[in-house]
Amino acid sequence: MAKKLNKPEFLPVNEDDLKPAHRWHRPLQAPGTTQVDFEERVEFRRLHRYRLARTREALAKSGFGAMLCFDQYNIRYISSTVIGEWARDKLIRYCLLTGTGEPWVWDFGSAARHHRIYCPWLREDHVLAGNPGMRGAIGPEVGLFKQAAKEIKDILKKEGVADMPLGLDICEPPMLFALQEADIQVRDGQQMMLSAREIKSHDEITLLNIASSMVDGVYQDIAAELKPGVKESQIVAMATKRLYEMGSDCVEAINSISGERCSPHPHNFTDRLIRPGDQAYFDIIHSFIGYRTCYYRTFTVGSSTQPQRDAYKRARQWMDDTIAMLKPGLSTDKAAEQLPNASDIGFESEMAAFGLNFCHGLGLGLHERPLISRLNSFIEPYELKTGMVFAVETFCPATDGISAARIEEMVVLTPEGAKIISLYPAKELPVANRY
Repeated sequence: MAKKLNKPEFLPVNEDDLKPAHRWHRPLQAPGTTQVDFEERVEFRRLHRYRLARTREALAKSGFGAMLCFDQYNIRYISSTVIGEWARDKLIRYCLLTGTGEPWVWDFGSAARHHRIYCPWLREDHVLAGNPGMRGAIGPEVGLFKQAAKEIKDILKKEGVADMPLGLDICEPPMLFALQEADIQVRDGQQMMLSAREIKSHDEITLLNIASSMVDGVYQDIAAELKPGVKESQIVAMATKRLYEMGSDCVEAINSISGERCSPHPHNFTDRLIRPGDQAYFDIIHSFIGYRTCYYRTFTVGSSTQPQRDAYKRARQWMDDTIAMLKPGLSTDKAAEQLPNASDIGFESEMAAFGLNFCHGLGLGLHERPLISRLNSFIEPYELKTGMVFAVETFCPATDGISAARIEEMVVLTPEGAKIISLYPAKELPVANRY
């Protein structure tokens, strides 16, 4: 009979650090993008402590001894380190948190030395240079994966959790193989991290609201510039410039769709010229201090037709019916029932229609919990909770065969229900530069 291993004693979680500090009796604030000494805006050290405490709490419940992250959003959530959008798809940075120790960070070359100087919340000896191979650019035969796995195994032993499973979010296959060859029990840890990240603190909600306020202003600019002869790509360029001027740290993507490109939704922009009477919709995805928006608006150019107005009215009704349902304690399958079937918008399956009428969590990542749709929510329903922040998206094609309405609202789930923080007017179809 195998000997039963004693679980090591994990570091206790400070209950005060777990408190999200919500102030539901006050308006959701969207202050300026800089810190000041005469009013409280975002308290970053409190944000750091909250995120780490949430991770520790989730780790203690998971049965894992440690969590290893290559996902940039998880690395930032645990360690409060970042080296910019450049690193998002490189799988070169990684972070380890054991239940008994402090966060370890391996970063790209000199970035590690920078963190040791400028991130005093991390232990200096826990910040190291690392490089597992840059997505195959350095071949596995060099041995970097094995070297990384050995370093990780040594830390797991030192911190007393080497005999427990290791949670892992994403990685290159050779990294997984190296961990397994080092006799590390690897388990899927992404669900644990998404569970930790699902409840946003007051500081996180403030950052999300600031990010949304920037998009409010960009839509005012888009409405003014949306004229015949302007390219979809020019709208993207203008919006990107304005966001960076306002303080965005990353413009991840801007959808710019017009005219006959509206249905079906292509999810990208081109150099198509805007024409009179076009329907046009946009999605602005950017971040402020890492916290992301996903925020669609639809316009028509100069004038609108009855099919365009009808499609918009239908999309708006689906939106309003869904938002009205959203309250803490509601099961996500009940929310999904308010969303239209794939057949209602002319698609053969929920998979084919996915992403057009659904809800998705927002935070450091673009797609977090909750994710509510007819594809998944009837199979795996779970409870909505106070402090969740997510986007509600609807799409309706018009009967003219080319136009379509696309609306998205960002909402914060308060104790009383969903509060919209995407404030550019969208109750009725906006006509830009009416003739």
